Amino acid sequence: MPVLSHALRTAVAGLASLLVARLFRLPEAYWAPITTLVITQSSLGAALAVSRERILGTLFGAAVGALAASHFGSGVLIFGVSIFILGLLCTVVHFDRAAYRFAGVTLAIVVLVPRSGPPWRIAIHRCAEVLIGIGVALLLAVLWPESDPAPSPKPSS
Repeated sequence: MPVLSHALRTAVAGLASLLVARLFRLPEAYWAPITTLVITQSSLGAALAVSRERILGTLFGAAVGALAASHFGSGVLIFGVSIFILGLLCTVVHFDRAAYRFAGVTLAIVVLVPRSGPPWRIAIHRCAEVLIGIGVALLLAVLWPESDPAPSPKPSS
């Protein structure tokens, strides 16, 4: 039954990434399974395409967010200017819109979510959580590929 298999595969992936993130004692371990659920695809090829953009965007957004928050603090104006600059930088390095979207999400988390630690630590944790989530999703695509449903029979004319 494809629905049952898909649900079990998704649950195993989410649980595995949460446990790995907790093993590393990441403070916001829930980002790992969220990433896994976003990345999990039926084939390795599809998962790789999404993963590349997510990794590039996350690393870039974390770096820009940590620099902005470390030097200028957080706030609405800093966030808006940082997102704009991030968009320009993504264009310069030829990132596509998906990478920019992921970069913006990471920048928002680093700049806007109040925390007691320094911004660079938050950025490193965010990257680790995303990398764990992607790693689990890719491993799952290799070890437990989802079988494609059989094509529907074409109506006879």
